[in-house]
Parts: sequence; structure tokens; C-alpha cells
Amino acid sequence: MSNKMDFSKFKKSTMSVWGGEGDLNVSGAVTTPIVNSVAFAYNDVEKWHQVSLGKEEGFIYSRNTNPTVAALEEKIRLLEGAEAATSFATGMAAISNTLYTFLTAGKRVVSQKDNYGGTSKIFLDFLPLNGVQVTLCDTTDFDAFEAEIAKGCDMVYLETPTNPTLKVVDIKRLAAAAKKVGAIVVADNTFATPINQNPLALGADLVLHSATKFLCGHSDAMGGVLAGKKELVQKVYNYREINGASLQADPAYMIARGMKTLELRIERQNASALKIAQYLKTHPKVQDVFYPGLPTHPGHEIAKAQMSGFGGIMSFALVGGYDHVAKLLTSLQLVHLAASLGSVSTLAGPPRTTSHVELTEAQRKQLGIPESLIRYSVGIENVDDLIQDLENALAQI
Repeated sequence: MSNKMDFSKFKKSTMSVWGGEGDLNVSGAVTTPIVNSVAFAYNDVEKWHQVSLGKEEGFIYSRNTNPTVAALEEKIRLLEGAEAATSFATGMAAISNTLYTFLTAGKRVVSQKDNYGGTSKIFLDFLPLNGVQVTLCDTTDFDAFEAEIAKGCDMVYLETPTNPTLKVVDIKRLAAAAKKVGAIVVADNTFATPINQNPLALGADLVLHSATKFLCGHSDAMGGVLAGKKELVQKVYNYREINGASLQADPAYMIARGMKTLELRIERQNASALKIAQYLKTHPKVQDVFYPGLPTHPGHEIAKAQMSGFGGIMSFALVGGYDHVAKLLTSLQLVHLAASLGSVSTLAGPPRTTSHVELTEAQRKQLGIPESLIRYSVGIENVDDLIQDLENALAQI
């Protein structure tokens, strides 16, 4: 099978398996090989020069790109319906390189208060030091969001659903507002995955993922990816190429391999998360459940409009304080208490040790993140076993 075939006409599960595969596979291998070569040699000096200028296809040096890495980039390009894609060593590298490419001294970015903790750290501490004006809006106050955008900005940065409170942001509405002032729209699609949501189709210019999470799916490789308009992706690629946060062949292979089962995993996690959220919503020891698949969720109608599934992540707050959180977590048996998400195994933890460990308690409070919150990333285990595990743990409080 040639990777010159146009896989964009196929469904997402087919794209996940075949995208980027083909011509790179040597001697009839049915999977893309791990190419650990640092450099790539040419017998024709002129061809070497043309490849180095980007005028011909090929590989020069693995800090730039690499055959194994290119296969992964093609998968995400197809799944997000993008013109181009590039990759990074981690999800935070994808976020930071994208922000620093476009946000230089004197620029203005409008974003939301509810962002992943590492992203919030860049907005609260790092970008202001570089002379960038940062405005963070109440995440679901779209009127205020539009008013700030209308004042003029260079970028609108969105994350939906949000980490860890699962708020839903109206991508189409805010992207339309951004277009009026000529701002670039960037969307973090890590929680939703391209199976459940495609921000580019809703008006975003760039979409990024921590590929460490759902794309990889097995908690065994780190990476980040960016896809979108070719001209914009090229600018971020040029920045990353020199700053060096490149994805290597081994983790690229692991992430691409994980992506072959992406749709299967996400469909299972969507269904399980909804069932668990419904169970927790009725439990007397649970104060609130944050999951966009619940009709009671404030963002449910927007989620229905822009998502095809509601994802495998939820959070819930317990009646009582942090002592109850610690008791519940240590009573769970079918959960890894670990600072990640999107794996085949269920993962859970409080924001102060997971998504927002970089922030102080005061900063978390400022962002509306209660200390009694638990982020729960549903794996692919049997859902009835997971519910029984929660039932047993809740009984210990």
C-alpha cells in the first residue's frame, strides 16, 4: 500500500491505521519502521540541496523531521483535516512553541481562565515577562470573551473541554469573533481527541494535542502534535527546528502504534465515562460531577453541537474537604494515582498533584478549581468493575 494514496476520503478509524504508512515500510513490512538515523545521506549533492531547502521531499536531519515521525504527523494531519502537521518532544513543547512563535513583545493574546496548568503558567508568568499582553476571560462568558477579542488581539487561545473542570468553549462563535480582528485561533484538543472533535472544521487555524495522552493511549511515550494551515504550521516548525524540542523516532513509533486503536478506545471511553458520570451524579457523597455528556452540564448543548462524543475524562467534587479526597483515592483499587490521563488504564488525582501542580492554591482558587476536586480519566476496563470500585471507595468515607 502506498502512502501516496489519498486517505482523506476514508473514515477516521481507517485514517488512524493507514495514514502515513506505506512507502516508508521496507521489504514489505506491515508497519512503519523505527528510523533512528540522525542524518540522511545523498549521492546527488544538488538533490540534497533541494531537499534541504524544502523544494523536494526527503529527510536531512532528525532534529527537523524523520521518516517515523513523519508517519505520525501524517496521521494527525488526516484526522484533524489539516493542510499540514508537525510534532514535538512533549505536549507542553507543542503549546509553548506555538505560543512563542506568534506572541512576541507588543502582541496580545485573549484566552480563558480555565486552561491546563502548564499553559496557565505561561500565560500568568512567562509571556508577561516577554512583553506580551495576556487577557484571561471567564471561560464560559462568551459575551465578555467577544468584547475582549473585539478590542484587538493577535491570538485567541482555546481549550475545550477544559482541564480539569470540563467546561465547554464555543469554538465556532469565538473563532468567528477572532476572524473579525485578524487573530490566529489556536485550540487545544487533547481532551476531546480528533475522534470526538475537529476544531479546524469549527473555525480554528491551529489545533494541538498532548500526544502523550489519548493519542498514544498507553502511558508509555511522550510527544506533542500541531496541525492546521500550512503557512502557520511551517512557522511553528521553523521555530521548533531551531529551539530543538523535536520528537524522536522511538516515541513517535509508540504514539503512532497507539493511534491505530484510537477510535476503538475512544468509543469505549466515551460510553464508560457517561455511565460513570450518571452513577456519580446520584451518589449522596458526591457534591457535583463535571462531564459535558450530562444534560445538567452547563455546556451540554454546545458540546452536542461541536462534539460527536463527550470524552473519557470527568471530574467530581466530594462532599467534605480534601481529607475525603485523599481517603477516596487511596481506597480505589482499579485506578493509578498518577499525573496523566487518556490511558487504557484508569487514572485519577486532585488538581494540586496533577493538572495544576505548577500553580499555588491561591492561583487554583482564582481559576475556580476547588481543592475537593478529583480528575478521573476513564480507561478501557469493564465499566461495571469501575463503578463497583468507586462504590467501595465511597463507602470508606
